[in-house]
Amino acid sequence: MTLSSLARTVPALVVLAAAFAVFTAADSSRAVAVEAAQEAAAEVPENPIEATEESVRAGLRVYGRFCRSCHGVRGDGRGQNPSPGTRPANLIDDEWVHGDSDGAIYNVIRQGVPPNYDMDAWEGRITDEEIWHVVNFLRELAARSQ
Repeated sequence: MTLSSLARTVPALVVLAAAFAVFTAADSSRAVAVEAAQEAAAEVPENPIEATEESVRAGLRVYGRFCRSCHGVRGDGRGQNPSPGTRPANLIDDEWVHGDSDGAIYNVIRQGVPPNYDMDAWEGRITDEEIWHVVNFLRELAARSQ
């Protein structure tokens, strides 16, 4: 290899190395985020809000504003505007893939479902109290649909 061909090759190698570093860092960041979400999901909290009529109504309001477009009016997963390529969960059937306790449902709403986050994380967009009201509403909705 001549000195001039080496001079032309080195910049290309530098660019490739930089691109590899960027892609590796992005994959690493995603892996760290997924791991953090999984660790947080392992901690299943107890529902601190009693499922009163008032709580269920508050949950209905939050659900209507933020959840209905994907999960549907009835909670059956047949909303009008789900994200492209996703199939929102049926929230009134007997199958809960990501846990069926109040705390597990709370975690799914709050943290989303990694790694693709077909179910968005709602932490920071709605309050923890609102999430618990939605959990209480979903329990009532499922009971009424049986």
